[in-house]
Amino acid sequence: MGTHTTDASRTPEPLPEPVTRAGREGLSALLDAPRTALIGLDFDGTLAPIVADPEQARAHPGAVPALAALAPRVASVAVITGRPAGVAVRHGGFAGVPGLDHLVVLGHYGAERWEAATGEVVAPPPHPGVAAVRAELPGVLDRAGAWHGTWTEEKGRAVAVHTRRAADPEAAFEALREPLAALAARHGLIVEPGRLVLELRPPGMDKGVALRDHVHATGARALLYAGDDLGDLPAFTAIDRLREEGVPGLLVCSGSTEVTELAKRADVVVDGPAGVVALLNSLAAALP
Repeated sequence: MGTHTTDASRTPEPLPEPVTRAGREGLSALLDAPRTALIGLDFDGTLAPIVADPEQARAHPGAVPALAALAPRVASVAVITGRPAGVAVRHGGFAGVPGLDHLVVLGHYGAERWEAATGEVVAPPPHPGVAAVRAELPGVLDRAGAWHGTWTEEKGRAVAVHTRRAADPEAAFEALREPLAALAARHGLIVEPGRLVLELRPPGMDKGVALRDHVHATGARALLYAGDDLGDLPAFTAIDRLREEGVPGLLVCSGSTEVTELAKRADVVVDGPAGVVALLNSLAAALP
């Protein structure tokens, strides 16, 4: 378990005022009945700063203390990520932390599930298309003229191509969209775009499906979801639909200048992982 420190004497910031009526209703429901509330959180860009090498990504130093303070006051905390569940647990430092006994990490967009209570990852067999894509990917990148400056991340149940290190990251990203989509389609996969990354993964699971399934499993009656990237849009949509069904929810964007779609739909925009940590601390301080 990693070492995490925080300034316990620091006064939490006031809770932000949601800009939408639905967001205000979601925050009010969470504050009124926290024991029925589900807190859903993305990992990269939300709990952990974005870095050039994803293997070096680590949770913000204040994330685990904030989660440990908040988790005992709500029904459930779930980290929902495209990463393998075990990788998110290691990079987050979530295992063996007092207060996080009931934390759940839903990895690979919900295909994998890690529970702090057992310390085990439960997952179905991998999709065969991932191995086929992995074998063909070097040739596709070479033919697209994008071999230099791109970086391939092995994710077990998916493969991701990052362009952040390329001479022109945005141009490389756009140039790879079509050939990677064709490669994925040949092997029954889909492409999930993100912040200068294109992930080839099996269809059928996304953060919206994972969030909705967890809401039903826990019986949550109030929701908060925080994310930063295009892959978080399905979770935002899931909360929109749950609101229509009478479950209040609060949409939080961990803001960046790279992706603006979430900020346009969010009830609250905070300043990256540091802002997410501040929001979690404020919530913990406001709840009994």
